[in-house]
Amino acid sequence: MSDLPYTVDLLRLAAEAHGAGRLAPPCLSHTETNPVCGDRITLDLKLTGGHIAAIAHDTRACVLTQASASILGQALAGHTMAELTALREAAAAMLAGGPAPDGAFAAYRHLAEVARHSARHRCVLLPIDAALKAAEPTGQRP
Repeated sequence: MSDLPYTVDLLRLAAEAHGAGRLAPPCLSHTETNPVCGDRITLDLKLTGGHIAAIAHDTRACVLTQASASILGQALAGHTMAELTALREAAAAMLAGGPAPDGAFAAYRHLAEVARHSARHRCVLLPIDAALKAAEPTGQRP
């Protein structure tokens, strides 16, 4: 039996699936997988004037990846790629036992207990990494 922290708030985030779907082309897109567990996310971005104008994702994954993708779907629009990079760093620090990201991404606090499960860290970071990699071909990544 798993001792992962499947709280009501975490399950609600995953079920709400903010941003689920795909953006119409042209958009930036990247598919990221976790070969350990089979999680897969295709994440689409539209950038306008240095900011993320829209985000969508097609997520076939565990609850942890679904919740992380939902947080991005709800909060990422309007932010810059530099802010997304800072989120990646803050989420990784949280998974190393530090504080959860704050501000628009404070919902990551619902994933803080995953820090005790190093094999599941990739699940939380997968959507963020997909978003960062989606922007790489355009040279937008800081």
